[in-house]
Amino acid sequence: MADHDDFGTFLVGFIVGGLTGAIVSLLFAPQTGEQTRTLIKDKAIELYDIASDSVEDTMTQAQDAANDAVKRAEVLLKQAQAKANEVQEQGKILLDKQKAKPAEPKARKTAKPSTGESEAES
Repeated sequence: MADHDDFGTFLVGFIVGGLTGAIVSLLFAPQTGEQTRTLIKDKAIELYDIASDSVEDTMTQAQDAANDAVKRAEVLLKQAQAKANEVQEQGKILLDKQKAKPAEPKARKTAKPSTGESEAES
């Protein structure tokens, strides 16, 4: 995730630096108004091309990341389904074993008559 943040920071810095350089070069260049307008137009086209390439690259990276995430999610889902089926089968086996056992009679507890005396006194 930090790679995406670093790329965004780089992209903003690149664009701001390009604009700053273009403005400074226009202000300090000894050119006529016609030449300056042509230069501005050329720089604007250049910046537009750079920005559109960057956007296309970013979209491609985002699309690849989304496709990878979908593939990983599908793999994890298949693993979870397989594990659930395995647990279900184990549960069925245990249930069948439990059903197959004969019912054991429960032992009756015989109650001792209470004499009211404690065992320590006996």
